[in-house]
Amino acid sequence: MVTIYANLQNRIKAAVADSILLMVMMYCSAEILKNFDNVPSSLRMYLFILFFFLYEPLMVSIFGFTAGHYYFDIKVKRGNNHKKNIILPLALLRFIIKFLLGWVSLLTITGTEKKQAIHDKIVNAVVIKD
Repeated sequence: MVTIYANLQNRIKAAVADSILLMVMMYCSAEILKNFDNVPSSLRMYLFILFFFLYEPLMVSIFGFTAGHYYFDIKVKRGNNHKKNIILPLALLRFIIKFLLGWVSLLTITGTEKKQAIHDKIVNAVVIKD
């Protein structure tokens, strides 16, 4: 079986879809919390951290994809075993590097055979077309 690696367009589309989903989740949680009296600011902060910083790493390590990845039929897998998801610490590191480097990391996809971005290479992950 031949592995097909996800192209730049599908990865960008998935990132945009996930960004929209994150904004909706944050907005909905703010609207729900607005209905309660004396909601601590720390709870709002924890929800923001949960949604923003843990959504992608948790989804990728547990399922191998985020909602955006799922919609565009791509999965994040281990570079040496495309049947296994990357573990949570590596998924978190991958997200942090991707967040810090931004589009620069994503644009490096076209320069590699396996279409790996910098953040994928560092954690030995690949994004494959399902």
